Amino acid sequence: MCGIIGIIGKGEVSPLIVEALKRLEYRGYDSAGVATLDNGGIERRRAQGKLDNLVGTINAAPLSGTIGIGHTRWATHGVPNEINAHPHATDKVAIVHNGIIENFQSLRAEVTAAGRRLSSQTDTEVVAHLITLYLDQGLSPQKACAKAFARLEGAFALGIIFAGRHDLMIAARRGSPLAIGFGDGEMFLGSDALALAPLTKKIMYLEDGDWAVLHPDGAEVFDEDNAPVTREVRLTALSGATVGKGGYRHFMLKEIYEQPQVIGDTLQGYINAAERTLTIPGLPFDPTAISKLTIIACGTSYYAGLVAKYWFEKVARVPVEVDVASEFRYRGALMPEGGAAIFISQSGETADTLAALRYARAQGQHILSVVNVPESTIARESDATLLTRAGPEVGVASTKAFTTQLVVLACLAIVTAKARGAIDHDDEARLMNALVEVPARAAEVLNHDERLRALAESVSEARDVLYLGRGSSYPIALEGALKLKEISYIHAEGYAAGEMKHGPIALIDESVPVIVIAPSDDLFDKTASNMQEVIARGGRVIFLSDGPGAQKLGDLAAATVALPHVDPFVAPILYAIPAQLLAYHVAVIKGTDVDQPRNLAKSVTVE
Repeated sequence: MCGIIGIIGKGEVSPLIVEALKRLEYRGYDSAGVATLDNGGIERRRAQGKLDNLVGTINAAPLSGTIGIGHTRWATHGVPNEINAHPHATDKVAIVHNGIIENFQSLRAEVTAAGRRLSSQTDTEVVAHLITLYLDQGLSPQKACAKAFARLEGAFALGIIFAGRHDLMIAARRGSPLAIGFGDGEMFLGSDALALAPLTKKIMYLEDGDWAVLHPDGAEVFDEDNAPVTREVRLTALSGATVGKGGYRHFMLKEIYEQPQVIGDTLQGYINAAERTLTIPGLPFDPTAISKLTIIACGTSYYAGLVAKYWFEKVARVPVEVDVASEFRYRGALMPEGGAAIFISQSGETADTLAALRYARAQGQHILSVVNVPESTIARESDATLLTRAGPEVGVASTKAFTTQLVVLACLAIVTAKARGAIDHDDEARLMNALVEVPARAAEVLNHDERLRALAESVSEARDVLYLGRGSSYPIALEGALKLKEISYIHAEGYAAGEMKHGPIALIDESVPVIVIAPSDDLFDKTASNMQEVIARGGRVIFLSDGPGAQKLGDLAAATVALPHVDPFVAPILYAIPAQLLAYHVAVIKGTDVDQPRNLAKSVTVE
């Protein structure tokens, strides 16, 4: 959500800032802007909508300067227009901001009473004027900022430049992530390492409550009590090449097609394929001692947790509670002392998930995270981290991050089951063999792309679409419906197949496509019965099964896609892929913005 970039450079920074903002597009935004210092004065260019609009504005009125800040905004306070776009500025300060200033109304009244005139509806502009008030009182930029930061309530990441100071940028972080990059006589500021990837590999992450003073030759960091602190500077493996589309029409399609590779990469981190051994070192809890496991996540990651619940309970025989992070801490859940909690997040910065993690920590839980970004806040605040190794995921609608989360959770379920004696050697070997085969089977699933594209034509005409599944296929039905909603804007709902006759079956008629997810498992016959109930009422069924399932029921469906026949344990990983492809092709047919759907953000860093 939103994106920040800042550069203290040796040459013109405006083109570099725009390129960095393009790398932040995946976070979601509805306006953008850049500010630089030109002969000491603050110059800004802002535009509503996509970055192409900003580029056109800058081409018409170029920005000069060797220091500057840029921003992609996802509207919270104030409608998405040019006036509310960042950077916000006074005659002395320009500022970009991710997050929410919760006490901005009282601060706005204060600066207005002091004679400051605000032009936007945003909470951010108030911060610029508050710092300016302190500068007018004779405070230095550092002292003015420190005083202002102490007044702010909420979550924020800030980047600030000052009129007449080509050698100074100040950054602050509370809740929202912020990274500092180190160059040769240059310094960089970004929302994440991906924004800075082509500029530097030397990255420092600010801790919660930190603020920093950047000069061309380095950075000084202070904690929330204004005491100097040292933060680790680390090397990042990201590069600018990692975010190209590679010839694909959209990032989402590229990332769908990367799944065989990244699933294999993830497995290699935990499985020795030659020896068929599975190892997850450094677990923060003893699998044999846990009485209950709590899994917490948001959105697509929450559905990964729901699949894992089936695995842990059925295979490892561990009771599992799965909760939406945004609800979890508000019900004051009691958690057993020394219990175990798993937090799942693609970005590792999801605000609700991070808040739930801190609640669980206060409840004495052992914290394990499943993330795609090893330097993320959730990773750093966990006792141990399991990496998904999906690589950068630019498309807002998660694809490869989801399937690699499932792979990690499957590995963890097997390790837990083995440790608890819930499976024997033969069962362990069977499950591991099934996992090792997943990359190859995923590649086979992609061979159905043309078939799914053809089916998307009829789905694209629907107003409502239903997805049905049982057992571990139920969360895949939920995820398939979410994908369709996210990128095509068609209303879709996922249901447990057995729940159809408890209400949703009333929606069925010939205009409603019903996607039935039914691998040949021990629940197949029950799902088949529910599917026949839908067909009897005129529903148009698209049947996702395997060879044996298609042979039994394929003729009854309006359309059937026969996927590889795999062990039911790994079926959720594979069946997620056709659901992704179907949603993708429907969105392309409808002409929506596939990679950056309206109103959505990749990394939700505010509650």
